[in-house]
Amino acid sequence: MTNTRDDFWCVIPAGGAGTRLWPLSRAGSPKFLHDLLGSGRTLIQATVDRLTPLAGERLLVVTGRRHAEAVAAQLPEVPSDRILAEPSPRDSMAAIGWAAAVIERHNPEAIIGSFAADHVVGDPETFRAMVSEAVAVARHDYVVTLGIRPTYPATGFGYIHEGASLEYDDAPHARSVVQFVEKPDAVTARRYVGTGEFRWNAGMFVVKARVLLDLLAQWHPDLAAGLRRIAAEPERLEQEWDALEKIAIDHAVAEPAADEGRVAVVRCDVPWDDIGDFHSLAGLLAVAARDDDADAAASDLYTVGPADVLGIDSTGIVASRSDRLVSVVGVEDIVVVDTPDALLVTTRGRAQHVKKVVDRLKAEGRTDLT
Repeated sequence: MTNTRDDFWCVIPAGGAGTRLWPLSRAGSPKFLHDLLGSGRTLIQATVDRLTPLAGERLLVVTGRRHAEAVAAQLPEVPSDRILAEPSPRDSMAAIGWAAAVIERHNPEAIIGSFAADHVVGDPETFRAMVSEAVAVARHDYVVTLGIRPTYPATGFGYIHEGASLEYDDAPHARSVVQFVEKPDAVTARRYVGTGEFRWNAGMFVVKARVLLDLLAQWHPDLAAGLRRIAAEPERLEQEWDALEKIAIDHAVAEPAADEGRVAVVRCDVPWDDIGDFHSLAGLLAVAARDDDADAAASDLYTVGPADVLGIDSTGIVASRSDRLVSVVGVEDIVVVDTPDALLVTTRGRAQHVKKVVDRLKAEGRTDLT
């Protein structure tokens, strides 16, 4: 079930620096440009692979100007005019809205699906079937999000509170959305998961281009007008872009639209991860190892890339971009990242705190390392 008709376009926002994956991921070489799982494909390439059966050549990538050349090199199948280069970061609403405005000029009733460049999604066939359901619901002028079934009470993700079934024959997994809720504390997250009424918000949205921009115009008229002007007159990009409001699509459209009953969610029960830090990356590598070898140990020392690693009685993750041997002896849940100009040593339990290193380096003016 991957036929979405020829009015469906995929939009891939490719931004962010992945600061919790420093020093592998940096502002000049963010995580979506890396093959973190050893699949032979970078995260953005894997995203395009996953979406091509749905949209074919109807695909736009929105990325930063400093990354446009690298994105183009990794995606030679995407025409240059389908890679939109932002002059500066203006958050997800400007990025997705710009692509929507470009597509709207081709076909105002076209449906767009926005899918981040740096997420890992398992069971691609089921995922595409759920996107097809979301497209069917979007034809009724809903903003549709794909809600991931929570597998544990995560505090690092926002949540979607589900309502009643929408009872569409071509979208049996679609439900209304009561509200979006911010990242909860641990007690609240456990309560959310316990009710069975909440889904993780993975930031995946499916909506008509016109509907998205008209809703944006309702709450942020200047932003909507600016994006439509840029799409109509691309030469205005430099003049208009930096004046655009900086806001996330969740706050700009999804949350207020949910309050008006304009948002639906399609339950998407597939493996998903945004690789937020080295702890989650180690978990993904462990799953991949067990998929490849049923006898693989539940705890082991995993490597990223063609690293020369010698592990003895140790568990965790090692990533190396140097030519030297990395030896790890008698430590549990270690994280070692060795690059030519920076070395990180921490634990999986403190992986969320890597961002503090990046913040400190920036504060000290050492931006050559960030």
